[in-house]
Amino acid sequence: MRVSIATAPGGPNPNEDWVGATSGLAVVLDGLSTVGLGTGCRHGVPWYVSQLGGHLMAALAAPDRPLTEGLAQALEQVAALHPGCDLADPGTPSATVSILRVGAERFDYLVLADSPIVFELDGGEYLVKTDLRVDTVVPELRAETERFPTGTAEHTESVRRMVTAQRLTRNTPDGYWVAASGAEAAEHALTGTVPPADVRAAAVLSDGASRLVTEYGAASWAEVFETLGAAGAEGLISVVRGVEATDPEGLRWPRVKAGDDAAVAYCEMP
Repeated sequence: MRVSIATAPGGPNPNEDWVGATSGLAVVLDGLSTVGLGTGCRHGVPWYVSQLGGHLMAALAAPDRPLTEGLAQALEQVAALHPGCDLADPGTPSATVSILRVGAERFDYLVLADSPIVFELDGGEYLVKTDLRVDTVVPELRAETERFPTGTAEHTESVRRMVTAQRLTRNTPDGYWVAASGAEAAEHALTGTVPPADVRAAAVLSDGASRLVTEYGAASWAEVFETLGAAGAEGLISVVRGVEATDPEGLRWPRVKAGDDAAVAYCEMP
């Protein structure tokens, strides 16, 4: 497959997304924002996603290896890189994981948290694979953040309360699962296969890019793939930034940040 990749920060802080690809594998990681809270780790989220991304690509170099097995190995390897950090801290660096692997007989996918994989099928249909368990956690605090304009002191404090509460449910049976310090999270990823004959293209997206459809409603998936086909991954991120610039205070589309980090891997089938 032909792959176009791009990632860009949503603001002045370092980018916490990561994207990597080969001719048969695409990976997107979306690091979870710390919003100024402690993590117990001296390395930080950008370091974590870059290490996890590299180890994950290496772990899945064998084309027949189960995606969950490769993710579990990568998680263990990254945890071993910083044993001096408090990996039991509820805010330890973590990330969503989305993986697409293209084979001759099937497409394998894995999603852990809310960075979707979208397949463009013959006939103009779109198949979305995502994991929205995080949306069921502390909905009352999420709603509270939407009452305040983005960037205000009230909004910042509300987001911190929400993230503090989310952390207590992270990687627990009654909460939601992300890549963090333990290999167990790999067992809770959503996985499956899609027949390749029906697929024209696929996009692996962090939610900083997919929100153009899922949160803003400013485009359809058909329009997203039209943009990707014409302008590639960077072109899609530019469209997202243009839409966000029309609502800098988050009044039309309430959100945690005015602009979120975005990562895209656009995969075209020959």
